[in-house]
Parts: sequence; structure tokens; C-alpha cells
Amino acid sequence: MSSIKDIFNENEIFEILGKTRRRRSGQVSAILNKAEKKQGLSLEDVGCLINAEEPELIEKIFKTAGKIKREIYGERLVLFAPLYVSNFCVNDCEYCGFHRCNSAPRRKLTLDEVGEQVRILEDMGHKRLLLEFGEHPTENPIDYVADVIRKIYRTKSRPRLRASFIGSSSAEKTGQGLGGQWGEIRRVNVNIAATTAQDYKKLKEAGIGTYQLFQETYHRETYKKLHNGPKEDFERQLFAHNRAFEAGIDDVGLGVLFGLYDWKFEVLALVSHAQYLDREFGIGPHTFSVPRFQPAETVDWQQQYPVSEDELLLIIAVLRLAVPYTGMIISTRERPEIRAKAFEIGISQASAGSRASPGGYGSNQKSSSIPIKKKKTQNLKLLNQFHLQDERSLDETLESILRQGLLPSFCTACYRSSRTGKTFMDLAKPGDIQDFCRPNAILTFQEYLEDYASPAVEELGRKIIDQYLREIPDEKKRSQTIEKLEKIKKGKRDLYF
Repeated sequence: MSSIKDIFNENEIFEILGKTRRRRSGQVSAILNKAEKKQGLSLEDVGCLINAEEPELIEKIFKTAGKIKREIYGERLVLFAPLYVSNFCVNDCEYCGFHRCNSAPRRKLTLDEVGEQVRILEDMGHKRLLLEFGEHPTENPIDYVADVIRKIYRTKSRPRLRASFIGSSSAEKTGQGLGGQWGEIRRVNVNIAATTAQDYKKLKEAGIGTYQLFQETYHRETYKKLHNGPKEDFERQLFAHNRAFEAGIDDVGLGVLFGLYDWKFEVLALVSHAQYLDREFGIGPHTFSVPRFQPAETVDWQQQYPVSEDELLLIIAVLRLAVPYTGMIISTRERPEIRAKAFEIGISQASAGSRASPGGYGSNQKSSSIPIKKKKTQNLKLLNQFHLQDERSLDETLESILRQGLLPSFCTACYRSSRTGKTFMDLAKPGDIQDFCRPNAILTFQEYLEDYASPAVEELGRKIIDQYLREIPDEKKRSQTIEKLEKIKKGKRDLYF
């Protein structure tokens, strides 16, 4: 049975941090040359990189990270939305807006309300969700979580008529612009509190995609100070992914809430945890998430280890170099300008059009240039987990991504083609996953252009699709992609490799 030290050794991390502050001249360049082989880095290598302070060295780190990101994940950027389902919580975490001592009204969505929220998200064009629940044994039991997953997969909505079709009687009769299909969520990832292998099996049976759980902080003393309630059990949190693997969930996500403790310590611990999973299960983490602490109402915790935006970018770049095969996620906690920089140096997935409270998607939601029919919502002040820094709609975010020359993706093909766990890792580690990613990104983005895009995004998007279609190296796959694109334009949906 594994011990904490098998996952990470706190004393060893402090020793590495001390030793690598005195790096030799040329050491960073040697490590970057090693990183270009895409085999990962040692903890000591990581220590040298995170201690780099000279602007020219940091620029080299960014440049190498961007090169590796493009070689493995290409130009594509996967989009998703978080769906907060319940903010009932029995934990009193110092940094979280949902903490138990917050006296604001709580909300738990009924299954019908889940359906309403999902239809709003589908009407934006989303295909992939990340579910968020507070920990509460009676309000948020595992059977409720599983029922929510099933409800989401059952919920379909007609894509709205795009502006170019509104008022056209022929379009309304033929369904042109609607694709003759229903909008749908094709993959549901889940972030819930650490639980038992038996509970994880129920999530597996319900169709979970990736199970995400952040350690929050790997520093045990800090962890103990910040948590009160079931979550204060450090080992329960740390070994949750082991139990998920035992239950048959083979895609898991790791993360740290940067700003709770020294970010350099956290990066080394996070990389050590990833290396442990790869050794123990033959499957490293499917994703890293890199959220930074953001304030929230009633949270009066005084931060002692703030992380700057420049430091966050260095974190992202170093993680890309250290564990090159792992997808990396950035949320709307960060400003649009920082997100754009992060997309270039390591991030492969991003949330967009997000809300951070149950029932947060509604009549005031900015989702595109096309109005959404107003829905009845409860007249409650929404309790947010944290403040958002990027409140752009999905369509506005897509326009920015396209102007960067990146290819938006709504792909969920790997989950439904058994390219998960070790199969995914065998493709991702050498960079072969891009053979599927680029064509599938093109196909799913074409769906968005047909069904949801504003005129500006449609114009930019068609140019980007043409550009990257020409860059599919395999002539046969390029021809097959063109054939599928034509079918999508004629109304077919959910075509993938």
C-alpha cells in the first residue's frame, strides 16, 4: 500500500528548492534541450526552472513550452463550461465562498432545473461540462450526483436559428441552420469531494468523463490550517485518485489552488504526484488545472503567498515541460489577456462563458449575439464560489481565440472511442494524439459555425478551418475530413475520427 512519501516527499522538495536556487550557468538551457525530447523532467530539473528569474531565461522557458504544446496538442483549444449544481457544503474552507459559515442562502438544483441550465449551455454551443458540487452527505449524496449526470446526457435542445436565417420561412421549413439535430452535452466531467471506491463506481456507471480533484495545497501544515470538516483529512484527499482508478475511472485530473502556499513547493509536489500515478497505474493525469485564489463574498482569509500573473504563466510553462503529455486547464478566474498568453505556452483546455454559482446561467447570461428566450429563475442572490475575471460570452471568447490563430474545439471523441486511460497516454506521450485532435476539432467547430456562431465568428472561423484543414498531413484523413465537413453543412452532426 502506498504512503504519502510515495506520492511526494515534503523534505525532499524543500531540499531541491534550496539546492536549485544555486544553479550553474547553462543549466537551464541544458534542461530545456532535455525537455524538447518530450520525455518529462526530474524534480530537480523542475526546481531549476521555477527558480529562474532572469527575463531572458524565462522567455526561453516560454518559447520551449510553446513548442512542446504545439507538437503534442497542436493549435487547438478545447472549450467547456462549469456547471455548479449545489453549493450546500459541510466544510469550512477558509478560501472558499461556499464555506459552511457563510450564512447566504444555499441552492441545490432540482433535476428539472439542471435540465434548464443545460439547455442554456447547449444554446451557447457547449458540448462538454464540468460539474461542481459542495460536499454534503444528505444534500449532495452520490446517487444525486449520478442522477444529475444522467439527466444532462438526456437533455437535448434545438440549436437556435442563426441571425442569417431568422425571418426566413424557407429556413424554418427545412431546418436550415438548425442541422436537423438537437444540441447536446457529449461529455460530463465531475469535480466532487473525495469519496469511496464504491461511490466512484457509481459515477463510472453514470458515464463520467474525467474525475477532477485538486489537492488545494500539498503543504500539510497549511492544509490543516485552512480546512475544517471532512475535507481536513489530508490523506483522504491525496489518495482519492487511487480509489477512482480502482473503481475503473481511468482519466483523472490533478490541481492546486495556487496562492495557499509557496507556489514553487506546490509545483514540485504536483509534478511528483503525476509521476507517482504514472508509475503506480501506468496512467498519468489526464489534466492539470492551475486556478489561482480569487476573493469571494464573506471570505476574509488573508493571503500570505500571493501568486502574480507572471508567476502563473511560468507555472504553466514549467508544467508543460515537466509533464508534456498532460492536458492543461485554465478557468475564467484569470483575465482575458493572461488567458491568451497561457494558450500559447501550455494550456489546451479553457472554460468560457462561465458562471460560478448554482442557477447562474439565465436571462442575464451573455452567450452570443443572438438573444436567448428568458427563463423563469428563482429570485435569489447567487452565492458565488469566487469572483470571475473573464465574463465574456462563449462567442466573444471564440472570436478572441480565432484572432490568435488558434483552432477552437468542442471535441469529445476520445471518450466515446475508448481512447482513455492508457490508450490515450500511449497516443499523447509521443504526440500522436494530434492526428485525431486536429480533424475532430475542425469537425466540431464546423458544427458551432453552422448552429451558433455570430457573423464575426463565422467569418473568422471558416478561414481558420480552411487553414488547418490544409495542415492535416495525411492525405486520406484530410479527404475524409472534407467529406465529413460537407455532411455537417448538410445537417449531419457528431461526426468524428
